[in-house]
Amino acid sequence: MDKAAALLRSHLSSPSSTPITCPGVQDGLSARVCLQQGFEHLYMTGAGTAISALGQPDLGLTTADDMVRNASMIASLDRSVPVIADCDTGFGGPVMVARTVERYIMAGVAGLHIEDQVVTKRCGHLMGKELVDCETFVARIRAAVEARRKLGSEIVVIARTDALQGLGFDKAVGRLKKAVEVGADVVFLEGMRSEEEMRRFVEVMSPTPCLLNQVAGGVTPLISSSAAQEMGYKIVIWPCFAMTAAYLAYQRAAKELLTTGMLADQADPTTGAVVGGVREIFEVCGLSECAEFDSMMGGTSFREV
Repeated sequence: MDKAAALLRSHLSSPSSTPITCPGVQDGLSARVCLQQGFEHLYMTGAGTAISALGQPDLGLTTADDMVRNASMIASLDRSVPVIADCDTGFGGPVMVARTVERYIMAGVAGLHIEDQVVTKRCGHLMGKELVDCETFVARIRAAVEARRKLGSEIVVIARTDALQGLGFDKAVGRLKKAVEVGADVVFLEGMRSEEEMRRFVEVMSPTPCLLNQVAGGVTPLISSSAAQEMGYKIVIWPCFAMTAAYLAYQRAAKELLTTGMLADQADPTTGAVVGGVREIFEVCGLSECAEFDSMMGGTSFREV
């Protein structure tokens, strides 16, 4: 159950300074494509879960059930690839936070982050965020750490603060330092607005590992993995990666179908072979593996697919 969490801890403690790069995935297909391309870590985006599962913006509308269900599905696709998952606020007080963390652990999630917004939260790159007090935030982290201890888990607990926008750098960092005191493994300062601030954060939090959030169209400057490495970040997440690509592709395809009444096959420019066809997509999602397993177990249903 905890193999992926142990692996993530090993990667975090590795002397290699290359940051862990996590593409944000919101559903099975986005996760499968990233696995196909060779990513060694995945990030389940909370915003993407709201958009994909509910068709709603990231305004605290997802429930713990929504998030656990999606995280469990993504983590199940390849147990050797650690999944870091958004856990929002933990969905309540310490008892509820502990229960939620236990469910993430049972789902096979390798790491999760819990933040200090009120339960009716919003995306960290929107304005007008409201915070709980520092004591409530620390209680959430303490509850997460205790849930981990009770289950004997190695899940990585990441403390996230959204206090930078309203309280400033020093108070935001102060919250994260208190979270580390009660057992947080990694810290996450949301909404940094300059590379100078990004660099300063790592310096003041050292030696605690720091996570960098890279959001397309957000408030934080986008930098390369090598630049993040030079700053000292241990984890870099790209939560909008898959949903931005899907959104733009859906728009193009929808416009073509609406205006022409059909969708032409997509062809490889070199070979002329059709790409992105239904069988290719099924294969990415494990068609041959399922048929092979069925046959090995004595089944005959998928002898021909």
